[in-house]
Amino acid sequence: MAIATINPATGETLKTFEPMDDRELDRRLALAAAEFERYRSTGFARRAEWMLSAARLMDEETEQLARLMTTEMGKPLAQARAETAKCVQGMRFYAEHAEEFLAPEPADAAAVNARRAEVRYRPLGPVLAVMPWNFPCWQVIRFAAPALMAGNVGLLKHASNVPQTALYLGELFARAGFPAGCFQTLLIESGRVEDVLRDARVVAATLTGSEAAGASVASVAGGEVKKTVLELGGSDPYVVMPSADVAAAAGTGVTARVQNNGQSCIAAKRFIVHDQVYDEFTERFVEGMRALRLGDPMDEATDVGPLATQRGRDDVERLVADAAGRGAHVLCGGVTPSRTGWYFEPTVLTGIRPGMRMFEEEVFGPVAQLYRVNDAAEAIALANATRFGLGAGVWTTDPAEQEYFAGELDAGLVFVNGMVRSYPELPFGGVKRSGYGRELSVQGIREFCDVKSVWIG
Repeated sequence: MAIATINPATGETLKTFEPMDDRELDRRLALAAAEFERYRSTGFARRAEWMLSAARLMDEETEQLARLMTTEMGKPLAQARAETAKCVQGMRFYAEHAEEFLAPEPADAAAVNARRAEVRYRPLGPVLAVMPWNFPCWQVIRFAAPALMAGNVGLLKHASNVPQTALYLGELFARAGFPAGCFQTLLIESGRVEDVLRDARVVAATLTGSEAAGASVASVAGGEVKKTVLELGGSDPYVVMPSADVAAAAGTGVTARVQNNGQSCIAAKRFIVHDQVYDEFTERFVEGMRALRLGDPMDEATDVGPLATQRGRDDVERLVADAAGRGAHVLCGGVTPSRTGWYFEPTVLTGIRPGMRMFEEEVFGPVAQLYRVNDAAEAIALANATRFGLGAGVWTTDPAEQEYFAGELDAGLVFVNGMVRSYPELPFGGVKRSGYGRELSVQGIREFCDVKSVWIG
């Protein structure tokens, strides 16, 4: 795939970039390794000063950055602004809490026959981040902020269709005062990631993306005995029980399905509704999906913009066609509008069964699946009948049901009476084929640290 900005609303190629050659890539890796030896000794106060400066810069440049993201990957402009604000929040969070999160922790010295014993957290070195296009700033910042505050240095291999956003991020930290080499963007093709990961100067990697990409990176890193954190796909269930506020569940469900034009790993995808409220929920939900305005993502009135790539739109088309051709019912949408750009109408289907691709695969677009169940046990069984385990939403006001679902759902995140989202204060990640490791919160900053036991006699 070419490294290029292609406007998904028009299909127009706006700018192309030449990948850096091997000599420049080697120079960047050498710079990262050398800088780590200096940067690891800086104090938390100095790192926080630079991180807060980066947050201020991004905050001041919100409109410029939001328009850049919308141009490159098509999310509605209001959502791009919100993503920028979230990045600013994340940088400030780690600037304020990193020293606390990584403070030495006393251990029971008497139990280990020591005069003093403690656990310390020390940085590992240059970390490679392979990042996706769907949240082109937030996905990077939620790695970069904790990694830099921990004393690591970062190397960003971003998705090839958001090169200008990638370059902005590479320059942001340098403009904020971080020494050259602390965070660098590598404009390289995906096929060269393996060589970078095998390089001895790179000590670990984090990837957000597809199962295939995650498996590839994990395989290479395993052979090199290097730490990885993987955040992969999701086919998140959204369960609605009889005690729920059905109107709120349906309204939030629409947003949860079409956020980011439906291109989110933690978007609600499979709506599992109890028989007692199924008809009411379906009516409200379909009405909400039909009412969405599909259009130019730069238009403030637009609810759903284009999918980010032509390939992504084509994949959604094929999944819907496969389900419809095997007997699923399309309640709304289901077609590609006759307009320029990579658009797909908000769609709701019922009658999804095993054997249909959609039952097994993640649908990365504004397409919802509706299922009817008779009780909580059936809802749990269906929710867990997937190889994914990222997020899950549940709507119930029954305290016993809330505890039951929170305990039994196979997911890294369970949100009750609300939409699944990420917060700097909470760990983020999945189980099963959705990956391993955690980002955000205290767990996220410790992922790329040497957890060192110190025993003093």
